[in-house]
Amino acid sequence: MRIAVLGSKKSWYVSDLRRAAADRHTLFQVDYRELHSHVVADKVTLLADGEDLSTLDTLLIRTMPPGSLEQVVFRMNALAQLEAAGVRVVNSPRAIEIAVDKYLATAKLQQAGLLVPTTITCQTVEQGMEAFHTLNQDVVFKPVFGSEGRGITRVTDEAIALRTCKALVQIGAVLYLQEFIPHEGYDIRLLVIGERVFGMRRRHPHDWRTNISRGAIAEILEVTETWKEMACLAAGAVFSSIAGVALT
Repeated sequence: MRIAVLGSKKSWYVSDLRRAAADRHTLFQVDYRELHSHVVADKVTLLADGEDLSTLDTLLIRTMPPGSLEQVVFRMNALAQLEAAGVRVVNSPRAIEIAVDKYLATAKLQQAGLLVPTTITCQTVEQGMEAFHTLNQDVVFKPVFGSEGRGITRVTDEAIALRTCKALVQIGAVLYLQEFIPHEGYDIRLLVIGERVFGMRRRHPHDWRTNISRGAIAEILEVTETWKEMACLAAGAVFSSIAGVALT
């Protein structure tokens, strides 16, 4: 099989996928910035690093890196065109679109019948402060786009909440506030791959954020049937065949 991975050449997951592919598959890395498309009389072609991506068997996508609105929209549309041309894209452009958007992902999970933290998304300082009080003055501000715990802040002070709202609105950000849910220093992260589910406990003794990127320690965990059902339901809600699902 000819497989391309959209991601950084220096990333651990590209290296690990190369190891796994070994001599059985042709696998190469593609940078998002190298994506470009030719629309001519008889076809639409997506290219990167001199490769015609329509000749691929599979394109693997782990995430969507930061970019301007135009860059992100072009990337998503280009990937959708590639999928329409018959290339298997994992995860699908629709799944990536939902997963990178915390507001949309939260709404999809709630609509699937899963419990989610009370969340308020708004655009003005006044709405943000009203949300802060509605959520009992203990909230987590999160960037709508982002991952690995970056840009997440817990706020319990009204003055700090006001400064946070003003700063975010000033740069044109959407305010995304969630109620803070206390935990015992760890959470459960489940990895869904098709119908298989793997589990780990992420433990951090010194930080309420349990992201591995922030120094949390991962421990293998046996997955219960209830957890498996919840994880598969969550993955299906966002149209992902491969998904990480966090439980608290």
